[in-house]
Amino acid sequence: MKIAIGCDHGGLEHKNAIAEHLRSRGFEVEDFGIYEQVSVDYPDIAVKVCESIASKKNELGILVCGTGIGMSLAANKFKGIRAAVCSEHFSAKYTRLHNNSNVLCLGGRVVGIGTALELVDLFVDTEFEGGRHQKRIDKITEIENR
Repeated sequence: MKIAIGCDHGGLEHKNAIAEHLRSRGFEVEDFGIYEQVSVDYPDIAVKVCESIASKKNELGILVCGTGIGMSLAANKFKGIRAAVCSEHFSAKYTRLHNNSNVLCLGGRVVGIGTALELVDLFVDTEFEGGRHQKRIDKITEIENR
């Protein structure tokens, strides 16, 4: 599986730890930055990650900012992107299982690195359940296409 990852200045340490963790698990990771602690506008990073998913270059994405909220707001503007901010285990699992989310947003100032790695594992290891949930995803797609 190919995973895109990116962060702003509020998530650099988390992004680096997550990328290393995913690579150690055998995932291919495309890192869209940032690479040093400099102030950057989170929408600029969200664009790069989401475009790579929309073009099918990467299958899933992980975005980290201070709270995860800004990244999720920017990411969800892209057609075909279903981004979710998660800070606990149940949501990280069920956003994939029931919502078929393809971008996980995390808050570097909200969750510790250990918890973030656990949330990432739940997100990437959980498959979409389909079935009754697919009609709801289809309705989201209809809204996007309006």
